[in-house]
Amino acid sequence: MNEFKRKPGSVTRAEPMRAILAAGRHPLDKGRVSEIVDLLRMHPRRLAALVECLWDEDPGVASRAADALERLTSVRKSATGPVIAARRLEPWKEALIGLMIEAEPKKLRWNLALILPRIALTVAEARRGSAVLRSWLEDSSSIVKTAALDGLAAFTRHDPASLPQVSELLRIHSRSGTAAMRARSRILLKKLSSVDTRRSFIA
Repeated sequence: MNEFKRKPGSVTRAEPMRAILAAGRHPLDKGRVSEIVDLLRMHPRRLAALVECLWDEDPGVASRAADALERLTSVRKSATGPVIAARRLEPWKEALIGLMIEAEPKKLRWNLALILPRIALTVAEARRGSAVLRSWLEDSSSIVKTAALDGLAAFTRHDPASLPQVSELLRIHSRSGTAAMRARSRILLKKLSSVDTRRSFIA
């Protein structure tokens, strides 16, 4: 049977994480990511194995690991809250900031932009991450640039002093850039305008 046609949930607990992530025709192919989400829901102790794959030399493996981690820690994608609490990523936060600096695959970049702000960060750590995201606003991918804006807005929770600069950046991109960037910037500006919303909008 073609491994790309497996039914969701067919992954076994003993199957190596990298082998699951290797299934995909190209780096942007989601492969069996949904199965990994189901696997971690049942066996959360395999989180470390998933995180380690973010540094894999195969861009497809690293990108799908980031995709799975973003889904697992997202509030928006689950009616009952994230499958994996973002605080469980705190042991890797320094390493993840370092990974952001060197990340090349587009899918890895845009998922890291969404994941990192969900972790509890110091102001210094948030600023390091924000500096990387600002550089990604020059990326050739519209998705990466849009995710970078999302991440910059989310980082303001950890670094409130950055709010005026980020708001101005969003106002600029709400009038220029790609259609996706303009639309997302307008949404983010509305969220940042509410203190209560800003405290909890990381999703």
